[in-house]
Amino acid sequence: MARREPQTLLQLLPRVLARLAEQSGKGDALTPVWNAAVGPHISKHTRPYTLERGTLVITVTSAEWAHTLSRQEAALREQLNARLGPDAVSALDFRLE
Repeated sequence: MARREPQTLLQLLPRVLARLAEQSGKGDALTPVWNAAVGPHISKHTRPYTLERGTLVITVTSAEWAHTLSRQEAALREQLNARLGPDAVSALDFRLE
């Protein structure tokens, strides 16, 4: 049986947070991962709300932010899944607060 290299807490934490968010239905557990993935400018105007069956609902401060981020959905999902694990987030849904 092949042994895997030990992982750091930084590598494990996002996946644990994703599992917690999925089980609880509350996306706020993913806030640190979301903020790291999108950066400070976007994170000031958004926050994870729920994660259910792979769909991460993000609340946004305006319709303009929802429109802008929906055009970037594929890239945002790629950044999130790089941190959370493959296919952890299959869709993003942007909603007004």
